[in-house]
Amino acid sequence: MRRHLLKAALALPLLGITPVFAQDSNSATHGDKGALYQTVLSLDRQLFDAANHCDYARLTEMVDENLEFYHDKGGLMAGRKTFLESIRNNTCGKMIRELVPGSMEVYPIKDYGAMQFATHRFHHPGHEKEFPGARELGMTRFLDPGAAEWPVGEAKFLHIWHFKDGSWKLTRVVSYDH
Repeated sequence: MRRHLLKAALALPLLGITPVFAQDSNSATHGDKGALYQTVLSLDRQLFDAANHCDYARLTEMVDENLEFYHDKGGLMAGRKTFLESIRNNTCGKMIRELVPGSMEVYPIKDYGAMQFATHRFHHPGHEKEFPGARELGMTRFLDPGAAEWPVGEAKFLHIWHFKDGSWKLTRVVSYDH
């Protein structure tokens, strides 16, 4: 799988796409490219703050009506409504998502927006000792000290962000390597 990603990354310059400070925590000091990185990082935080708090109004604002979500285990989800239903039925109150520090790469897409590649981590019931944010998110039903520990899951993802009429919308998601 890593070899496929490496091949894709090596092909990007051939397509006229250049990376924006992949894994560079100081990217904000590097002009416009740093600004795009920081913008996408902010979008990521907003999106998953909304998902972790089951804030469907905010998710609706951030996700394009025609969202396509490709999941290696779950297949294709088409449309914002289907995406929101999936969040409501499968993840809300059941897990917390965080971006793995240092894993994010951002690439501009000419006249469209940006691509975001990264790894995210999912904390499940029983791991609240490792992720104190669970209490803030109301996941107290799992805070029993005797609760069995569930594994923390990680997966890679690609988000395609579209900038139109002064706002960013998530239009495509590919979630893989679960």
